[in-house]
Amino acid sequence: MLRLIYMGTPQFAVPPLEALIRGARPGAVLPEGYEIVAVITRTDKPAGRGHQVAFSPVKQVALAHGLRVWQPGSLKRPETIEALAAFGADLYIVTAFGQILPQAVLDQPRYGTLNIHASLLPKYRGVSPISEAILQGESETGVTIMLLDAGIDTGPILHQRRLPIAPDDTTETLSAKLADLGATALLETLPRWIAGEITPQPQDESQASYTRMLRKEDGQIDWQRSAVWLARMVRAYTPWPGSYTFWRGKLLKILTATAMTGQALPTGLPPGTVKRFTVAGDELLAVACGEGWLLVSRLQLEGRKAVSAAEFLRGYPQIVDSVLGATS
Repeated sequence: MLRLIYMGTPQFAVPPLEALIRGARPGAVLPEGYEIVAVITRTDKPAGRGHQVAFSPVKQVALAHGLRVWQPGSLKRPETIEALAAFGADLYIVTAFGQILPQAVLDQPRYGTLNIHASLLPKYRGVSPISEAILQGESETGVTIMLLDAGIDTGPILHQRRLPIAPDDTTETLSAKLADLGATALLETLPRWIAGEITPQPQDESQASYTRMLRKEDGQIDWQRSAVWLARMVRAYTPWPGSYTFWRGKLLKILTATAMTGQALPTGLPPGTVKRFTVAGDELLAVACGEGWLLVSRLQLEGRKAVSAAEFLRGYPQIVDSVLGATS
């Protein structure tokens, strides 16, 4: 029976693990079935205001199903590499694990190491592919099942599945869709890969692009940009790092917004200028941008709860005609 090890950490890695658990019995995915001999995830970290130790989503699922959980920290230490080899696994499967595996680890399993990546490689390699696809205005994205090598998402492709990006998709909603799609694609790939029916396809390096780790400061809104760009930014940066500006020295989060590029509002105002705008009976905040207007329907002022634009205008009518930005 095939022995496999699963490596993952966040919620995105949960649906593939759950799919593997459901498919382990003989005949479900492989004729002879398979055994998940260990689940490797990050070490536990304090979280929240109480700094209580929090288990990763993958660890929670693994424990709930009685699987062995191993949290060795870095997989680059010689003693850890040796301990990993001792499991005698035939296949490693990696999903959002958060570590680059050294060649000594990749060389261990006879069927190699499969990875689920949340983009249509070679586009959007790296750590933020879902956010970047939304930010760049892509109409579709997908998942890639690849054979890991020592590079950053550079290994040959085994299988891809595509998915349209909805106009209101955020990184949060799209991540959930892609996690489920990744689980489906993994189970489609596994039997064909083990049976030797897939020829790995090298990536086209001329089409490659990379993403980087997002930082909190990336979420600060530059009102000189176009409304179309900023509307995508709000979606791309939900839930992290969020999109924010400043009003009267307080941080103001923009939670939900759309772009308007027509002439229904005055032109020539300084970017960041706020107006009141009504659409189909709903009161919105309209913010002048370098091009067009950003129509804000939900927002949150520092120290306050998130509210609709109509509620905000009732509580803070003085925001109309003010100019948002770092020095407001």
